Amino acid sequence: MDYKLDNHFLELKADVDQTNRPRQVLEAFYSYVEPRVFADSKLLLSSESCAQLLGVSLEQFHSKDFEKFVTAQTKLGTQPYACLYGGHQFGHWAGQLGDGRAITFGQIKGSDQTYTIQYKGLGPTPFSRAGDGYAVLRSSIREYLMSEAMAHLGVPSTRALSLVLSGEFPMRDRYYNGNPKAEPGAIVCRVAPNFIRFGSFEIFAAREDLINLKILTDYTIEHYFPQIKVQTKSDYIRFFEEVVQRSLATLVHWQSIGFVHGVLNTDNMSISGETIDYGPYGFLDEYDPSWTPNTTDEQNRRYRYENQPNIVLWNLLKLANALYPLCEDAKAFETILNRFKLQYEQQMLQKNKLKLGLCKEAVEDESMVESLLDLMRESKADFTLFFRKLSELNQSQMTYESIREVFYTDSISEDLEVQWAVWLKAYQHRLSNQGVDDSSRQQQMKQHNPRFILRNYMLEEAIQKAEAGDYSLLTEFSDLIKTPYEDNPQADRWIVLKPESAGDSSLSCSS
Repeated sequence: MDYKLDNHFLELKADVDQTNRPRQVLEAFYSYVEPRVFADSKLLLSSESCAQLLGVSLEQFHSKDFEKFVTAQTKLGTQPYACLYGGHQFGHWAGQLGDGRAITFGQIKGSDQTYTIQYKGLGPTPFSRAGDGYAVLRSSIREYLMSEAMAHLGVPSTRALSLVLSGEFPMRDRYYNGNPKAEPGAIVCRVAPNFIRFGSFEIFAAREDLINLKILTDYTIEHYFPQIKVQTKSDYIRFFEEVVQRSLATLVHWQSIGFVHGVLNTDNMSISGETIDYGPYGFLDEYDPSWTPNTTDEQNRRYRYENQPNIVLWNLLKLANALYPLCEDAKAFETILNRFKLQYEQQMLQKNKLKLGLCKEAVEDESMVESLLDLMRESKADFTLFFRKLSELNQSQMTYESIREVFYTDSISEDLEVQWAVWLKAYQHRLSNQGVDDSSRQQQMKQHNPRFILRNYMLEEAIQKAEAGDYSLLTEFSDLIKTPYEDNPQADRWIVLKPESAGDSSLSCSS
């Protein structure tokens, strides 16, 4: 296939040591590596909408050349490489991290911008540490499906071009119980404008390598924030503020649909604001703000749903610390960071008003949202099903009886029933005063309240089937994620409360 290459990342300095062994990589931005080529690989899924971003036609999408490309059988005019970065993990500086399972093949000039093509699971790199560089099917399924699901939900995200069986079986201790077993290996081809992370800057700042810190920052601004021309030190502040706004926008998207990333380390935050690195993520089932999908995080719950705004802010502070040597203006950074909480609260209120179909300003809106979330928590309401149910009701249908089917409890106290009646009456009154008919209001609400989401128990069912050689659920889910806001009858069997047998939907970081 004739891709338009634009490998401008290779303008940056490569590692002079080309031995593929775990080591510290110094004064370089990436290391060249030779990926594995799996002779028995098998393509399971590919994303047509992602391929279109790369300028791939429908005819090309179904060609043998495209299959060779997504199964990593062909290169993109340059030697593949793995990138250096560091990061704070669970609040502690972890030092050098880097692409331990990801290998970049190059950059393609797509239909609207240049995209970086990266494969996960092609073997070790100098950043693999004690790992083998391979990926297994279960984690690859989760990354492929959720990358594409988030894109169709309208959330900034890296994309997944393909899911491939490698044909080999890496050993993994899936349950951290000292009993490793062979699992089906897999490869995900993922696509993004770039894979530069907060930790990409942190590693140079931590090493006091200010020359390469400036080179990376100038490169990032030139190619991904072209509206900023670096002429004075204050332009680095403008760059940081733009990163803050992109991160904020993505955070608001997460919170509005009940998405919990699960491992928001600084190395898992994209400089461009895309959701990146889909590990132990999950959607809220019952509305429990203290829930985290990461079993590694169970004790401190650092990455719980309600704490994501604080963690994003904390990560931005670490990025500010890394960028500080370029401008040495602490006050400017502090001013931007100090605005974050208020900006988040304002944007989140506007998002929640859209979810509730409120299109005019009213002084009671903030308290109405807060009291609703309190009631949902106390009543164990399903986050997604509740808002979608509300979007389907006419004002005359808004009673406690009409919404109780989306609660994870058979009965609630009389006091709570009264509180629900009071809230619903106030909500009806608020809707009546804005002069919008039910049909228009419902249409707006459905655009902001997804009907179909990929819950962890659903993904686990798809994984179990796929590991047994049955890929039917993968195909079904890859179709359903394309229309998450539509009333698709084919999704009806999944629009239900999470079954009791599904447990708490938490996962480990094992992959």
